Amino acid sequence: QVQLVESGGGLVQTGGSLRLSCAASGSIFSIRAMGWFRRAPGKQRELVAAVTTSGDTNYADSVKGRFTISRDNAKNTVYLQMNSLKPEDTAVYYCAALRRATSDWYYWGQGTQVNVSS
Repeated sequence: QVQLVESGGGLVQTGGSLRLSCAASGSIFSIRAMGWFRRAPGKQRELVAAVTTSGDTNYADSVKGRFTISRDNAKNTVYLQMNSLKPEDTAVYYCAALRRATSDWYYWGQGTQVNVSS
């Protein structure tokens, strides 16, 4: 089992920045990648950014150039640095871990709210 604990959400004005953190514990070896998803009101959940254990990253087109995902292996923590925030970035952000054995996003955090005011 893997436990994920997020922190760092909050309220920010348009153009501002926030950094989300996700601390993983448990069977870390079973994870192949970690990612951040978000769900805005009335919309489907979407993958925002992901990073593999080897450091490869990918981003949703809507956040490229504004968000950066990074990881601190010593702390088993993944970060999402969000810059130039827009009102459409308002959502609940979830940290997730891709299980190595089945290649599915199996483990999820509780979510953290990000609100961007116009």
